[in-house]
Amino acid sequence: MNGVEAFLLGRALMKIGEQAMPQPKSGPTGSVRSVVVVLGDVVSHPGTTVGEIAARTGLPQSQVSTSVARLEQAGSVDTEADPADRRRRLIRPAAEPSARVAEVRATTIDDALAAALAGPGGTAPDPETVREVTAALDLLARTLTPSVTAR
Repeated sequence: MNGVEAFLLGRALMKIGEQAMPQPKSGPTGSVRSVVVVLGDVVSHPGTTVGEIAARTGLPQSQVSTSVARLEQAGSVDTEADPADRRRRLIRPAAEPSARVAEVRATTIDDALAAALAGPGGTAPDPETVREVTAALDLLARTLTPSVTAR
């Protein structure tokens, strides 16, 4: 596999993850990509600011702010005024996961993966292929965590 193939595989996996993500019952809907990127950064850097997240992720500050607002509304993060600069907010993972967080964590990618692996005309994928791909994804999830890829 070369770099282009790895990049395209990553995009395909992101799309499967987005398709598997349950839409919120209320509040804003739409792409979850930036929200997931921001949440991952907050988990890795608790007590961070919007500007710091934007610098680390490369996302525009406005997109980070919107994502933080969605995450706060969903109960995924808590914010508080920065004691050093009351104009800034410190963002950290919520102490207690909300019902929305529990719903997202409990949702599997099984249906989205089956759809991605479907044959011509939407025929059901080969069960052995689904098993092999699932095993490969489990291995990748155990070995290529965000902390590993940040090095």
